[in-house]
Amino acid sequence: MYHTWMRYFSPRPVHHRLGLVCLGVGLQYGALPTVGPRTLDHHVAVVISAGTGWYRTPDGTTLPVTAPALLWLLPGVPHHYAADPATGWDESFVDFTGSAVAAYTELGYIQPRRPVVPLTDTTAARAAVTRIARAAHHDNPLLEVETSAAVHELLVALRHARADGTTPADPVLRALARDAFLPLSVAQHAARHGMTPAELRDAVRRGAGCGPKDYLLGIRLGRAKELLAATDLPVAAVARRVGYTDPAYFSRLFTRRVGTAPVRYRQRRLRAVPGGWSHHVPDPEHPPVIASRSSA
Repeated sequence: MYHTWMRYFSPRPVHHRLGLVCLGVGLQYGALPTVGPRTLDHHVAVVISAGTGWYRTPDGTTLPVTAPALLWLLPGVPHHYAADPATGWDESFVDFTGSAVAAYTELGYIQPRRPVVPLTDTTAARAAVTRIARAAHHDNPLLEVETSAAVHELLVALRHARADGTTPADPVLRALARDAFLPLSVAQHAARHGMTPAELRDAVRRGAGCGPKDYLLGIRLGRAKELLAATDLPVAAVARRVGYTDPAYFSRLFTRRVGTAPVRYRQRRLRAVPGGWSHHVPDPEHPPVIASRSSA
């Protein structure tokens, strides 16, 4: 016995410009029928929350599947899988496509070479699938946009849940973020962690989908934007605060990455502020909140 529920969608061309579109969603459990061999023209994320089964690769290798786990079904790649007929499994799936798939793949959120990915938990991923399922009624005028947003959320949730020891909270990434504003080279950062530069590059790429330089640059430029927008510090002082001793080099980096020079960025931000201003830059870990007032 098994139980299944699914819906499929046909987004219009304008929705495809959102970057990701949802083509289908399903919730199933029990001793489900064997899938494949078959080939699709889009991506599918199959989330296994309970149970066991198997997945067969195109070369005939059979991989065991034990929940919690994720199956990646890729366009143009034959796949063949099934739940254990004796116990079955609990499965949810989302079909999707779009131009943003390439970026998510480059960043390591989608792993073409890992059709079976162990997970630590499926709660957040199932929540994203549930949002798609709840939006999936034919009279919902926001169907395509809601489900598109939920696919982005699903990919992030699956990245967080990956059981490979390189989550966004990886100790190496945390330490780099903590030390991002020190005027250190990548080699110096690596030495502080007892690693070679190559080992550090590999660790950061696995965890963040980019190299150490890009990871540090993103953090530094984010803080530089805050200082430019919320203080009257000279650009040279901002550069020093975020780890650059050469303000000209900092300005070139900022301009190339942000698309505008630091001074111009500040001018635009100041003009955009509609009211009062504070020169105090809050701790990003403890942002200001609006105090709630109890009614008299």
